[in-house]
Amino acid sequence: MTQVCAISICVPNVEKAIEFYKNVLGFEVNKQYGPKLFTLVHGELPIVIEESEIATDNASTSGVVLTLKTDDIHQSLAVLKEHNVELIIGGPADCPPGKYIIFRDPFGNVWEYMQLVK
Repeated sequence: MTQVCAISICVPNVEKAIEFYKNVLGFEVNKQYGPKLFTLVHGELPIVIEESEIATDNASTSGVVLTLKTDDIHQSLAVLKEHNVELIIGGPADCPPGKYIIFRDPFGNVWEYMQLVK
């Protein structure tokens, strides 16, 4: 079963993001994985905030990425390749909670598959 396991937001300035999400929206920082990556407490669905050089302050572009949980990242990658899906990160890459791949849907929206470390 496909299930959204996280929402990621790419931002151009992590300090400004922390200030906004904490002081304006009332979220709490849950975990900090380094100077440019942290998660916010939001019920059971984590919101990942990541500083990225490609993120902008331009409201016409979205820096939101939905992350789908998978139990087999290699199988999920095989299905994407089978359907000629555009891969942004085409091989399982390491990240603090596990392994991930990044791809685009037919409309250019960015998605991730994440296999969590057990």
